[in-house]
Amino acid sequence: MLISLTPTQRGFLRGEFTDRYGAKCSIQQSSLATESAIWLGVNDPDLKIMARDAVVIGREDLLNDGPERLNGWVSYPVPDTVQATTRMHLTQEQVAELLPLLVYFAENGELPYPAAG
Repeated sequence: MLISLTPTQRGFLRGEFTDRYGAKCSIQQSSLATESAIWLGVNDPDLKIMARDAVVIGREDLLNDGPERLNGWVSYPVPDTVQATTRMHLTQEQVAELLPLLVYFAENGELPYPAAG
């Protein structure tokens, strides 16, 4: 996966990519004036509710048609007036702390077990 960085309208670099399940994600330089930081994560939440629970809360309008309409997950729309935080706002120090774990995972396909103390 090659993430190409392009400037936003305000001149901050941003790269788009998709995760393992196809969710649209991004990495972006933050406009934070007090320290260096980036935004990293899923762009928009894809909220879901179990179909049977949608019925319980009176949202039958969310159900799919068909014999399996009460099974599985259905999309749960969020009003525009609601904000859901989906991206991490990481400082340079926090990224430095995460990097060894990410590099280890990239090389080994798992996270390292803590050393016995």
